[in-house]
Amino acid sequence: MFTGIVEERGTITAKTELTEAARLTVRGPTVTSDAAFGDSIAVNGVCLTVTELTADGEFAVDVMAETLRRSSLADLGVGASVNLERAMRADGRFGGHIVQGHVDGVGTIAEIAPAQNWTVIRIALPEHLDRYVVEKGSITVDGVSLTVSAVGEDWFEVSLIPTTLQHTNLGQAQVGTPVNLEADVIAKYVERLTGGKND
Repeated sequence: MFTGIVEERGTITAKTELTEAARLTVRGPTVTSDAAFGDSIAVNGVCLTVTELTADGEFAVDVMAETLRRSSLADLGVGASVNLERAMRADGRFGGHIVQGHVDGVGTIAEIAPAQNWTVIRIALPEHLDRYVVEKGSITVDGVSLTVSAVGEDWFEVSLIPTTLQHTNLGQAQVGTPVNLEADVIAKYVERLTGGKND
């Protein structure tokens, strides 16, 4: 489990295409400082298992076809900047919200509106996720825990402070950039328990 508080921006240093899978090597000195084989690290909001560690702060992960299909990881190549977060310790603080690292779908950045002290980003929302997004609710965008500041029929907006822009890859995002989205798990459980639609 994660909280959506990005610890560092990593870089994909290698990508190997496998049969219905891919192997990524990611440089992340902070998240590998105490990592071990089998640990979970969120890469752009996707929970992945460490399969190899190197002495120079890199780790490898295997990404199966289902994950490639449901996330934007398939589109990333060598040199891409990715948000990294280690799994939360039991004695840690919830700085963001409950994040599982299970991507629900991919949105697309539709508009970027910089202001003096923040930047508003509008994200086109996949239809099957619109029912989970509410104003002032939580959502994870590329692994970043954010508060929804506005909602439309097929989009939502988040307002990013300078720190978020500086320390995550959202500061480098452009219109058209795909982003991984994870809806608040509480909304999905409530829907299931009340007999609502569940994809």
